[in-house]
Amino acid sequence: QVQLVESGGGLVQAGGSLRLSCAASGRTFRSYAMGWFRQAPGKEREFVAAISGSGGRTYYPDSVKGRFTISRDNAKNTVYLQMNSLKPEDTAVYYCAADRSGSIRIGVYEYDYWGQGTQVTVSS
Repeated sequence: QVQLVESGGGLVQAGGSLRLSCAASGRTFRSYAMGWFRQAPGKEREFVAAISGSGGRTYYPDSVKGRFTISRDNAKNTVYLQMNSLKPEDTAVYYCAADRSGSIRIGVYEYDYWGQGTQVTVSS
């Protein structure tokens, strides 16, 4: 069992930056691939970023590529999402998730554990 707790959300102006953190419990953190997803009101949850267990591989959709960076510190059991050049359309609740397979995947139903989410609001 893995428990995930996100932090770092807030209100920021367009063009600004935020860094989200996700702290994980458990001794097997490095074996999990980690992902970030987001969900805006009235929309489905969508994939934002993923990172392999070692941190050596990452993947992003085109909507955030070049603006968002996922990273992890396995010594601290923490995964991060650095978000730069934020846009109003990035406004959503952001969730981190853990995948026991260890492989980078983008499907919501492929992840095993989820955090409670943190709100990110980007004003224009």
